[in-house]
Amino acid sequence: MFTLFNLGIAIALGIIGGLIGFSLLSTLYSLAVLVPSVAVGVRLHDTGRSGWFMLLALIPVIGLVLIYFLAIEGEKSENAFGPDPKAA
Repeated sequence: MFTLFNLGIAIALGIIGGLIGFSLLSTLYSLAVLVPSVAVGVRLHDTGRSGWFMLLALIPVIGLVLIYFLAIEGEKSENAFGPDPKAA
């Protein structure tokens, strides 16, 4: 839902910006959600999954799998993406 919501808002702001001649609106919104988007990718890495799993959010029902991956406990040992952040 996070990705789908952000995509919808970015498209709407792009259209509105095009109509009023101020295309900076969608750019500012994209910059505002950059940090939360990266945080979602980092959380997936904590569970040992690739950031590509964020694309699951674009599929309405399958996006529930992404919610599960974000809610489960991270791996307790080092994984392919680095050491356990809770151990440090």
